[in-house]
Amino acid sequence: MKEILGIDVGGTGIKAALVDIESGALLSDRHRVATPRPAPPSTMTEAVRQLLSEFSYNGPVGCCFPTVVVDGHARTVSNLGEAWRNVQIDETFERATGMPFGVINDADAAAVAEMQLGAGRRLDGLVLTITIGTGLGSGQYYNGQLIPNLELGHMAGKDGEPFEHYASNRARKAEALSWLEWGARFNAFLKRADRVCSPDHFIIGGGTSKKFERYQDALTIPTPIHVAKFLNNAGIIGAAVMAAQSQESGATR
Repeated sequence: MKEILGIDVGGTGIKAALVDIESGALLSDRHRVATPRPAPPSTMTEAVRQLLSEFSYNGPVGCCFPTVVVDGHARTVSNLGEAWRNVQIDETFERATGMPFGVINDADAAAVAEMQLGAGRRLDGLVLTITIGTGLGSGQYYNGQLIPNLELGHMAGKDGEPFEHYASNRARKAEALSWLEWGARFNAFLKRADRVCSPDHFIIGGGTSKKFERYQDALTIPTPIHVAKFLNNAGIIGAAVMAAQSQESGATR
């Protein structure tokens, strides 16, 4: 058993736990701090440092982050604000904590967890993992390989507005929608994703996956839908798995 600390940076909260990277089990309590608002790098690093103080841990950290991530670098503006554009995320957190960080897009981390250890472990072909939370994340695997930074939630939907602005869980709460009312919006997003990507399977994750039975009757796409095994912990788990694999590949070079 090998344990790695995983951190999931979200639009409303930052969560962390120690992860058994062979099974995906959490080996500690999951600790959470609120995402600061505003959330520039200086404020965010302090929140991450506060979160890490809850653990007696000194080693590699896997971190998933709500933006396009290329080699630890934020390529786009996240829902954390403009200040994160073009920031080298891994180096920023490493300087603040003294620990090595591996950083991955949040939905990609969820896809890693589900495809390697969870609901997608035995699925072949093109598999889309959709995470529902503050936004709509999308992680894509094709025949066992991650294709990163898909960002389907940014597709234009109703009146040209990005789907994640009105079909995310934040929109459901803000507009006090019933589960079926919101499910109809989410179904429109799935129909577009199905048409654009033609996946063989969908995996539905994020916090609302725990309530899947409340909106599944609103979903009409023919493509098979699977509920995530790790639910809202998938980002933590996938980030930890990714960090461990990055460490191993670096050691063998």
